[in-house]
Amino acid sequence: MAKIKARALSPAAAKPERVAQILERDILSGRLRYGSQLESENALVRRFAVSRNTVRKGLETLADKGLITTRVGIGSFVTFDGHTIDNALGWTRALSTQNETIETKLLRLECVSDASLAMTLKLSLPDFLAVDRVRSLKAAGRVVSIERSRVPLRSGIESVVGDGLLKGSLSATLIAAGLRGEGGEEWAEIECLNAVDAALAGVPPGTAFLRTRRLVRDSEDHVVEYVVSLLDPRHFALHLAF
Repeated sequence: MAKIKARALSPAAAKPERVAQILERDILSGRLRYGSQLESENALVRRFAVSRNTVRKGLETLADKGLITTRVGIGSFVTFDGHTIDNALGWTRALSTQNETIETKLLRLECVSDASLAMTLKLSLPDFLAVDRVRSLKAAGRVVSIERSRVPLRSGIESVVGDGLLKGSLSATLIAAGLRGEGGEEWAEIECLNAVDAALAGVPPGTAFLRTRRLVRDSEDHVVEYVVSLLDPRHFALHLAF
């Protein structure tokens, strides 16, 4: 799960929000681990001295964030897997720092022409290096991401098609070519997978994934990479602090 940070409790927070904040802190700190069952609603009512409705609203907030799941008649269980990761150097390196073994399958490595994307990115030339990959957790055999990267073609990039990615990493390949991202923009939304992507992910068509679009630029504001990722929300979430 990507970049989740606990927030400071606000004295002015509404009661359901305060219940959610305290339980979220317990989950993110590791006090409540993956698979743990939360206290019963009756116990939470007594603990927070609030109504049952307030407790339920707090639990709904946690469920909306993907931190817990509630089973009617059984209780609520933690679904956050305990990993906070930073993908600045790529998901493979980020996930590997959490003792996860990642398998990456390269689906596509070729030069393509995409006039529509070039227009969107305000580029004069429509030529890109296309790198499509699927990443899976080896132990669980579960696909966690589908990524489609597009790198504007320039000197030294065309040879990647024949030579392959440096150490299997696009990030390492770009850095070796002198292309280093210094900033950019990222957008996120929910996408229900089409039949092709669902087959890649091993899930039914229509399954909701987190879709992110990342535009990376260098220090001179040139586009380094544009990547669209489909992320399994069981392992990734977006948290914005302001």
